[in-house]
Amino acid sequence: MSKQQFTDFLNRPPFASSMMNKGSSPQPSPAEEQEPNTVPLTEAPGPEDPKKKLLDSISQLGQTNVPQLESNIYCMSIIGQVEGHIQLPPQNKTTKYEHLIPQLVAAEQNSKIEGVLVILNTVGGDVEAGLAIAEMVSSLSKPVVTLVLGGGHSIGVPIAVAGTYSFIAETATMTIHPIRLTGLVISVPQTFEYLDKMQDRVVSFIARHSKISEQQFRELMTRTGELTRDIGTNVIGADAVKYGLIDEVGGLGSALRKLNELMDQARNGEKEVLQ
Repeated sequence: MSKQQFTDFLNRPPFASSMMNKGSSPQPSPAEEQEPNTVPLTEAPGPEDPKKKLLDSISQLGQTNVPQLESNIYCMSIIGQVEGHIQLPPQNKTTKYEHLIPQLVAAEQNSKIEGVLVILNTVGGDVEAGLAIAEMVSSLSKPVVTLVLGGGHSIGVPIAVAGTYSFIAETATMTIHPIRLTGLVISVPQTFEYLDKMQDRVVSFIARHSKISEQQFRELMTRTGELTRDIGTNVIGADAVKYGLIDEVGGLGSALRKLNELMDQARNGEKEVLQ
């Protein structure tokens, strides 16, 4: 080996020294070593992923497909206890009246909505809040059909009779009893007069919007022997129709047929006015 070749050998980097050996193949550098074939990780599902939508609908609604339909009927449900000026505990199933009033205003203003279906399964609640909802329902210019499923108790009775036509399921019940207060009551004579006037408002509203008379309703309201811890009457299905509180016994199909019939009459009335 010449002196120049020896000098070049010393100046080479260590990893390249093997290149001097004949017959030996160059060793790949660590950077050049190929990694084994790996499967690329899948990205997390985005907000528009159909699988995520399906799981959300199952967890929230208990079904895999939610029907979507453009309808001219607005459905409003009153479930649980009607919550008024006092917020109820979180474990109570409630319907807040401040949520329902804007919905009724929107249904009245929306020209695409021709009828309103009100479904009730309520134990009652705040008297003034219930009367406010009942007055709003009765003052709508569009046909309103109410349907009592399960129960329409206490202040749910004025809401049930506030529509243009009312239905009650065969097994549904309506509890009629006097207005009462819970908690500390002071100034008993004045409080009694206030409750008596409020009760008159409820009774007169029900008598105006149903076929029952004030006298018969007060008789049902003050009856003894039926309710364990109160005076009043528990009316079931056909009995509510017999007393004149509700117009007809029926379910969802009957209520929708009647509402469509009322909407057709409203359309024909508008055509006659235009002519």
